[in-house]
Amino acid sequence: MVCSGPRGTIGPMSPSRPLPAVFLVALLLVVGCGTTTPTGSIAPSPSPTAPASGPPPTGPTSSGPASASPAASADTSGVYEAIEAQVVAIRGLEPKGPVERGVLDEAELRARITALFDKDSPPEIVAANERLYKALGLVPDEADLRGLVLDMLSGGVAGYYDDEEKQLFVVSRTGSLGASEKITFAHEFTHALQDQHFSAFTDQREWRDQSDRLFARQAVYEGDATLLMSLWALANFTQADVLDYLKSANDPTQQEQLDRLPAILREQLLYPYTRGLLFIQEIQLEGGWAAVDEMYERLPLSTEQILHPHKYRTNEKPIPVDIPDDLAARMGNGWKASLEDTFGEFQTDIWLREGGVATADAALGSAGWGGDRLVVLEGPGDEWAVVIATEWDSATEAREFEAAATTAIKKASGSARILPGGGGTARWVVIASGDATLARLATLVGPAG
Repeated sequence: MVCSGPRGTIGPMSPSRPLPAVFLVALLLVVGCGTTTPTGSIAPSPSPTAPASGPPPTGPTSSGPASASPAASADTSGVYEAIEAQVVAIRGLEPKGPVERGVLDEAELRARITALFDKDSPPEIVAANERLYKALGLVPDEADLRGLVLDMLSGGVAGYYDDEEKQLFVVSRTGSLGASEKITFAHEFTHALQDQHFSAFTDQREWRDQSDRLFARQAVYEGDATLLMSLWALANFTQADVLDYLKSANDPTQQEQLDRLPAILREQLLYPYTRGLLFIQEIQLEGGWAAVDEMYERLPLSTEQILHPHKYRTNEKPIPVDIPDDLAARMGNGWKASLEDTFGEFQTDIWLREGGVATADAALGSAGWGGDRLVVLEGPGDEWAVVIATEWDSATEAREFEAAATTAIKKASGSARILPGGGGTARWVVIASGDATLARLATLVGPAG
């Protein structure tokens, strides 16, 4: 699979219904093909759809080897053809070609997800993302990120669209065509129409080291498909469909699986569907589907623009932030950069909250985000370091972030400090494997650097 999808997010998932259940869905894609310093990480982008009891359908993604079951009987095909026509009537995008359909059972799904993950997520990238999350205190020190992701996706995906094979898949755990399968198909077919009319999926491959930007784009195409899926269900679900869907959506096993996830993974799963739905819904209510179509010509540049739609309207762009290219070399022999990426307002807010900062203070501390850049460094032996350089919209907002981050770094897995930068609007988050490593790093970044 080509590079695409935000760095450490584990993927999308999309709710077919507004609340309470959102289908858990997400494919992890690694971003970092062909770069000297690995970039990107495990993350979403095109994605599969989850079963009822987590968010619904999701976006495009490349499937792995395993073959899919045939798309079922003629009766089933007739139902899917009817849904296609209904989706086209609501969304207003005429198909430019046929979309192949496939049905997967749980064993086929697990095989595809595992093959895809292992193909596109090199062990060194997985390890770098795991290092980042553990350093920030976002996942337990004993956690196995690959295992968490595979278990999560194998139990939660309801379907996905493959933008390379131009094929959509619906997961059927019972072998029947119920409400969950129908709404999932509506969501995934919307992704197929997006792929035929816009370049959102192919364009994002050039942003492999800009996860925050990819998260923003993901919110657009998942929010679009989630709104469409919700409108389709309102127009076409019978009372029996509603009861069937609610039953599947309230599966306690799926909810327990979601609750067990570290917050950084769980919220990354839900964000494109929940926040994306709110973002797209506002635009669609103001200007109809034509206004949504126009968004694909000027996609959001950051999660800041998704969380604060007025910043999208005024085109408030992220502030460019650089980390010295020779930072690893300046740390000494044997040091290398294993990951470079962006973090963004969305993930910063999660980090602060998970670090023990009150919800309101975390929102205040992240809301003035202007831009950032992060790097994970690996040294000889067991030495490591994480550096996040941030820029804020004002000196006041930089101080608000510093106050919140000073609390959050107490949960860091290592020695940590918040350092000032130039101009009063910059702050550096530095975490290292030990005090000596941190002291050496502090001489190279922040005011000293």
